[in-house]
Amino acid sequence: MHKSKREFPAHFLWGASTSAHQVEGGNHNQWSVWELENARTLAAKSAYQYGDLDSWASIKKQAKDPSNYVSGKAANHYERYADDFDLARRLNMNAFRFSVEWSRVQPTADTWDESALQHYKHYVSEMKRRGLEPVMTLFHFTMPVWFAEMGGFEKKSNIKYFVAFADKILDTLGPSIKFIITVNEPEAYAFESYYFGHWPPQVQSKTKALRVFNNLAHAHNKVADLAHAKSRRYKVSVAKNSTFIYPGDDARLSVRSAATAQYFIDDYFLKKVVKRCDFIGLNYYFSARVYGYRQHNPEDDISDLGWDMQPANIGRVLERLYEKYHLPIIITENGLADATDAQRKWWLTQTIAAIHQAIQQKIPVVGYLHWSLIDNFEWDKGFWPRFGLYEVDYTTMQRKPRPSAIWLGHVIKKMRGV
Repeated sequence: MHKSKREFPAHFLWGASTSAHQVEGGNHNQWSVWELENARTLAAKSAYQYGDLDSWASIKKQAKDPSNYVSGKAANHYERYADDFDLARRLNMNAFRFSVEWSRVQPTADTWDESALQHYKHYVSEMKRRGLEPVMTLFHFTMPVWFAEMGGFEKKSNIKYFVAFADKILDTLGPSIKFIITVNEPEAYAFESYYFGHWPPQVQSKTKALRVFNNLAHAHNKVADLAHAKSRRYKVSVAKNSTFIYPGDDARLSVRSAATAQYFIDDYFLKKVVKRCDFIGLNYYFSARVYGYRQHNPEDDISDLGWDMQPANIGRVLERLYEKYHLPIIITENGLADATDAQRKWWLTQTIAAIHQAIQQKIPVVGYLHWSLIDNFEWDKGFWPRFGLYEVDYTTMQRKPRPSAIWLGHVIKKMRGV
């Protein structure tokens, strides 16, 4: 059979990503408590925060509504997961990233909820039955209330509780899991929660932000050691959000600023964990162009969130990470907020072409997991940002494929030869 030049490796993972709090619904954790306390404030600040966005006219009503900031039933994925897996299969996907909600399986420090554990066991079983490779995340920004009240990841002594949670999940799901993400976007959690103070617990402290950042690295290393001791089959990593930072001119200051920023955004953390990573999990959403000390992006294409979009630069990120760390790479998140689906096909086209080029350059890219399969609750922004390949009607919970999703399904079918 004649092979297309666009063909990807036979076992390439084509899939989508989610996280428990953003899609499951019905969670009780530190974030759900914070939502109820802050919904009115977030709604009141919305015009100030988002009023300059091109999308403001279409999101204004929702963004000003306090209920937008309360996750509630979210996309009801906790009950509808089997149907959602079917949606992934309709797009010819063979992988799915999810997170286990820690607060469900360990509601208090001394108790495990057996029904929740069995839920996730069945969840993974149904995923695999449909030919979807599970990619499991253990910490995706949410934690039990009791753990948060103890100080969460501010205290190194608390890490043992996270390790015990990981131990329980690995014993429960066992051989059904191969790929494990210990921590999602450690820099986002540490700095949004402890430096900028946007996320719970809304602390503004450089010292605490750095401490949490370092403790998350330590937590990864502990869980990676645990997983590797249990079985050699486990492939462990972090999901690291990587912004491609580049100088806008040849000025020495621009070049130096870009390199310094890239180090602190990527390498400071990765160097602490890479020896205990079997691959690198890459989340890519944006690039940053630097002139001198200042960031000034082209802004030729803007998402609904106001993010400058340069999807093709994922190729530059893949190149840099592989040259520096020599590990396989799974793109664990990549996508855009695009409610009208005006730019998602373009984004995907640019992204897939860049990944293909990287593979042609012998960079071992193992998979591409798009964020997200379905519309989701986008943290402190609520429901109005629409990242899903499938649109969710939050009143009826019905899912509807966006045109870009149908197109992507055809592309994956061609690339996989199915």
